[in-house]
Amino acid sequence: MKGKTLWPGIGASIGMLILILDGKTAISGMHDGIALCLSTVVPSLFPFFVLSVFVTSSFMGTDLAVLRPLGRFCGIPRGAESILIPGFLGGYPVGAQAVAQAYANGSLSQKDAQRLLGFCNNAGPAFLFGMVSPMFPDKWMAWALWGIHIAGAVFAARILPGFSDDSVGLTPCENISLSEAMGRALKTMSAVCGWVVLFRVVIAFLNRWILWILPDPARVAVLGILELSNGCCSLPELPDVSVRFILCSGMLAFGGLSVIMQTVSVAKGLSLLVFALGKLLQTAVSLVLAASVVAGVWIPCGLFLFMIAAFPQKKKKGSSISPAGSV
Repeated sequence: MKGKTLWPGIGASIGMLILILDGKTAISGMHDGIALCLSTVVPSLFPFFVLSVFVTSSFMGTDLAVLRPLGRFCGIPRGAESILIPGFLGGYPVGAQAVAQAYANGSLSQKDAQRLLGFCNNAGPAFLFGMVSPMFPDKWMAWALWGIHIAGAVFAARILPGFSDDSVGLTPCENISLSEAMGRALKTMSAVCGWVVLFRVVIAFLNRWILWILPDPARVAVLGILELSNGCCSLPELPDVSVRFILCSGMLAFGGLSVIMQTVSVAKGLSLLVFALGKLLQTAVSLVLAASVVAGVWIPCGLFLFMIAAFPQKKKKGSSISPAGSV
């Protein structure tokens, strides 16, 4: 136990020493991170965050017949299909937070919640059309990236073991006012900007020490692995749009170390092993699909992946869960 508490302290001490010895690099990274948030992150994402709060509160816990076929295809417990809304539309880490809340109030079992983390935590349309779309010359590329992203998540859902045949009842969200939606959106926005600035400082040191020796595609990929916003904003440095498209697809699916840490912070009590497996599967499929689009063979490639995903899984049977207060 002492080792678990000692090592973080040692790491923090080393970080403080680095900041003291090279404060100029840290200040430069902070300046770039704040400028990125003010010029790009906040204007492109904040309005979507406010609207996503309304969408989630309106539909979460509602029995939506239109989502039942997709829910069955993904192996989601009956009655939990509305989690797909924040999972596919809310953006990182709103989907993970919705799954964790359903587990905390007893709507989902631990195994089902852990499995849902593997594909119900994705980049939302706010990020794709607010930040990513301007990085490409054609609008269709952003739509293609979103389609690839969702297809990768659905593929991961089909491959991940543990299809559930349970019947559950999610607790419906209460209607919220505009001021409450604004407060929640501001909280989410501040968390996103905090991670962007923090990782921008880390990137500033890495650029000075080691990243400058890497070729541009590898360097941009490393930035995306660390933090998604910083990685996507570096995409214009790649003159080849095809390379940019493939790298962006992989970065969106993986989410970056920042998203993993945010998921850890909201998914308390849940193992992230299935989440990690799901992200790796989604990243691999997204890279393959993006490469097939660039090569012009996305139809046969997509059909091949669909045939793999359509292979039926055995469902696990369990007792129904009906949390108190659910309808």
